[in-house]
Amino acid sequence: MFQAVTLFLLLAAAIGATKSSYASEPASALQLRDPELARAPSWTKPTTAEVRERAVAWAKAHENAAQQPGSVDEIWSRPGVSDDVVTAAVDTVALVDPRVAALRDMASVPGGPAVPPAWVESAEMAAFPREAVTLWLGRELVRQGRFDEALPLLANLEVETAIDPAGLLFHRGCCQHWLLDRQAAVDSFDRLLERETEIPVRYARLALLLRADIAAVEAESLDHIARRIRDVRRRLDLGHAGPATRRVQDGVIESLDKLIEKAEQQQQQQGASGSAGAGGSGQGGAGKPMDDSRIAGGRGPGEVKKRDLGDGDGWGNLPPHEREAALQQIGREFPPHYREAIEQYFKRLATGEERSP
Repeated sequence: MFQAVTLFLLLAAAIGATKSSYASEPASALQLRDPELARAPSWTKPTTAEVRERAVAWAKAHENAAQQPGSVDEIWSRPGVSDDVVTAAVDTVALVDPRVAALRDMASVPGGPAVPPAWVESAEMAAFPREAVTLWLGRELVRQGRFDEALPLLANLEVETAIDPAGLLFHRGCCQHWLLDRQAAVDSFDRLLERETEIPVRYARLALLLRADIAAVEAESLDHIARRIRDVRRRLDLGHAGPATRRVQDGVIESLDKLIEKAEQQQQQQGASGSAGAGGSGQGGAGKPMDDSRIAGGRGPGEVKKRDLGDGDGWGNLPPHEREAALQQIGREFPPHYREAIEQYFKRLATGEERSP
């Protein structure tokens, strides 16, 4: 049942779900904790029998269905029809209207039409087939990862009259989640979870995860920018490089510029506070390097303190184990020719060829 897009959303949401807090819990979860917070759901879920009755009543009013006795009943007698009344409804409409059959076959293929033909929205099309076809097409677009194309279709459907309100709310929420419409996604998932115990388990589990994930996203954060970059990549993979994609790209660049500017301001503030601290420490600003290379106006006498370096003949000689440790350190941190030069130097010291003046 799960499509590749849905599985990807689940994996992404499972990572982000750990960031959610009690304050971001959906209303359904809070209601389970405190029954006093419970309220009546804002939508009802029609039974399979009710949807079938609407489909059969509509089909019987057309001559094409009368010429194929038993076909409509066969569609609604298929195994598992109660889990997918949308497909059964569209198959019923396609049985009567060949235009719907052609649209169904084209839209099932990746890259198919994203907008219903004009005749779907025409006055001649009854409410039942129009809503069924629109919901089915929007769901197919979500499964193909075409969220920005699916959302306008799903947003125009009424939950109260939908043949599958749970599927409508879930797929609408998936689009809003991917497109980072944070509040709209939270509202869709909260409304879906009003009947958490009645909807399919896959919808309930994914809705909880996706809601927690989108609720934890902060606007203009690196996470928010990364998700928008991911959306740009999705659009380009689908061949959508039009104005909408460019607007998303421009928004990403603008957000990155803001982050860079903020980071630079913080760095300048830290540098200013560090300079003030060094200047007020009584060291005369000695902790801050010069801005330009120039002869410093030092006030010292210029005398160098002599140090006892020991016997000149033994200067530079290291115990073997210390010398080997030094060579290994040089080999790790510098190119190989540095080690060779140091080894030659030690050899000259050992043979007396290298003497200090």
